[in-house]
Amino acid sequence: MKVLAFNGSPREHWNTAQLLGKALEGAASQGAETQLVHLYEIDFKGCTSCFSCKIRRARPVPCCFKDPLTPFLKLAAEADVLLLGSPLYFGMLSGGMKCLFERLVFPYLPYSKSIVSTFPRSIKVGAIYTMNTTEAQFQTHPSRPILERVEAVLERAFGHAESMYSFDTCQFRNYSRILSDVFDPVHKQQRREKAFPKDCQRAFDLGARLAA
Repeated sequence: MKVLAFNGSPREHWNTAQLLGKALEGAASQGAETQLVHLYEIDFKGCTSCFSCKIRRARPVPCCFKDPLTPFLKLAAEADVLLLGSPLYFGMLSGGMKCLFERLVFPYLPYSKSIVSTFPRSIKVGAIYTMNTTEAQFQTHPSRPILERVEAVLERAFGHAESMYSFDTCQFRNYSRILSDVFDPVHKQQRREKAFPKDCQRAFDLGARLAA
């Protein structure tokens, strides 16, 4: 069992990365071999619309564009579980995660009436999102249908997808240094101390469930 996680945050040790780490711990508890990839360490771009992946072949291939992301896309094609983590920027995926999403998924979605996906098997995908939005705000937030669409596309491509949300996260260690008076720093710190450990446990449980 191989579990591969992609961190779509430029921060390698904060909310998104920590939750992915917990999810990988959960997967490891089930005996899985795990790996965490930080996307912002890789010099790559999104889909170039070359359509090489749409050429008729006997076997499907990952994205044909060659750059430093290529070996990681090959690892993804061999994985049994994929974990994708992203903070929400303007209610959308981070730039790094959006570029990965295009390169990861598009090659396996044919322009076909009869073929749903060319990915050769069914694997599980878990998406973890962190955001300033509260759970109540999220119910009517514009980001919700976007993330639901992402989940639907992942499910179509790979067979199974589910999402986990970490709401109202503590974004900075020291709010007094940042122009951010729309936030209550006391509330944010309390939220991190009380709610984030529960999110970590939910991430652990997600990783364990997907790897089981």
